[in-house]
Amino acid sequence: MLNCIDNSGAAVVECAKVVKMKRAAKIGDRIIVVVQKQRNFGPESGPGGSVSISAANKVRRGDIRHAVVVRTAKKLQRPDGSVVKFDDNACVLINKAGEPIGTRLNGVVGTELRKMKWSKILSLAPMHL
Repeated sequence: MLNCIDNSGAAVVECAKVVKMKRAAKIGDRIIVVVQKQRNFGPESGPGGSVSISAANKVRRGDIRHAVVVRTAKKLQRPDGSVVKFDDNACVLINKAGEPIGTRLNGVVGTELRKMKWSKILSLAPMHL
């Protein structure tokens, strides 16, 4: 289970497969996920505001999408010798072309995305460690 840190409408996703790999996913890996829990956007998404739910959420529960891992709880050693470890596992949903579905990211992302050519995700992120 991973947290989804963009505003695509998914809150929690489950990893189904790591694309083109036969190992656990690391930061920067492309994975296939299933949306487990949707995010609700504020008070207008109550029983009377069902129109705004469909407008705000770009994904629904049960959707199968591609994503990029941006944080892992597993320790990762960098080439300079420093070790980085995040509190949770997090991802950003992308489309088949590799562009993020959401328009905002909340939370830090790993700098390893830079060498993996995910510069669009790095530009949306408020901070990268």
